[in-house]
Amino acid sequence: MAAVDKVEIVLAHEERATLRVGDVFLKVDPDQERTDVEVEAMTLAPVPTPQVLWRKPPVLALAAVRGKELGRIGRPSTASPAAWVAAGAAVRRLHDAPLPPWPGPGPEQYAADLESECAWLLANDILPAAVVERNREVAGAVLRPWNPVFVHGDLHVSHVFAEGDEITGIIDWSEAAQGDALRDLASLTLGHEEHLGDVIAGYGAGADIDVVRGWWSLRSLLAGRWLVEHGFDPDSPGCEFDVLRAASART
Repeated sequence: MAAVDKVEIVLAHEERATLRVGDVFLKVDPDQERTDVEVEAMTLAPVPTPQVLWRKPPVLALAAVRGKELGRIGRPSTASPAAWVAAGAAVRRLHDAPLPPWPGPGPEQYAADLESECAWLLANDILPAAVVERNREVAGAVLRPWNPVFVHGDLHVSHVFAEGDEITGIIDWSEAAQGDALRDLASLTLGHEEHLGDVIAGYGAGADIDVVRGWWSLRSLLAGRWLVEHGFDPDSPGCEFDVLRAASART
């Protein structure tokens, strides 16, 4: 690794931290089962992933991937429409791959979590009751049986990297599992609804828009408490609470 003059804190909270030192990312996570999943998922996934440089628990060292993030929630994406199409195609390759050996949460678990998190949002007066109740209704579209596929599980737009129109890497695989394909499509386009058509163009058949919208509502409702308690602001423009308000306004 070339000489560097600073350490960049990419993410830091009580559960884990990620640091960037030059062209190396150091992920510090005391939960080694989560790291086991990340390493194995990157091995199994038929899409570009970071190279594992070394692992000395609780630290995992990964090489930086080329390019830059497809975008960030709360900010307009500067990536080309073709890059978003390519991201959809990459997600399709992942979903067509053999299933990983570990299951993810099912509809029953999401239903229980939804009730718990909505109750917390209402009890703490975080959002208007009408917004919470409307999004709980929209999220109900998710709570149906699905045929499990290999999902990334945390496919935020900032976890997908592109160089020009090419997808160069997908990072942060610790929540990879068997799950609902539309969860990944919704995560990728959360806060970037204007690019949903591009993603679906690359992904192909099988994207039920009502269920994608359901996942936008579900993920935003479930994320609220965690984000608030870990020092993040889901009420920033374009972020999770804006997604919920937009859904409640949509007829």
